[in-house]
Amino acid sequence: MDEVQQAIKQQVESHPVILFMKGTPQFPQCGFSMKASQALAGCEVEFAYVNVLEDERIRQGIKEFGNWPTIPQLYVGGELVGGSDIILQMYESGELETLVKGAVEAKSQA
Repeated sequence: MDEVQQAIKQQVESHPVILFMKGTPQFPQCGFSMKASQALAGCEVEFAYVNVLEDERIRQGIKEFGNWPTIPQLYVGGELVGGSDIILQMYESGELETLVKGAVEAKSQA
């Protein structure tokens, strides 16, 4: 595994909820990243994020890491949840809040 993939793996495993996005939650650089970060914020849990625009290697590497072609990408409990459409569907159904709160709680008890 090369160093970029190793760095991504370390980030995913270190944070119960992490969003790989374009920009930041405060200043998203695309509509999809904005919607995804707003959905997570609506769940009222802390989440980590990586601005993929800061490093082209991470921007390309995350697509390979999760075998998912688009950004944003959400990882919860070390597992790929999906992109913007999936995040929004899960948020609207209430499933996202249950998932992320469970992951945060499990991490705090570990």
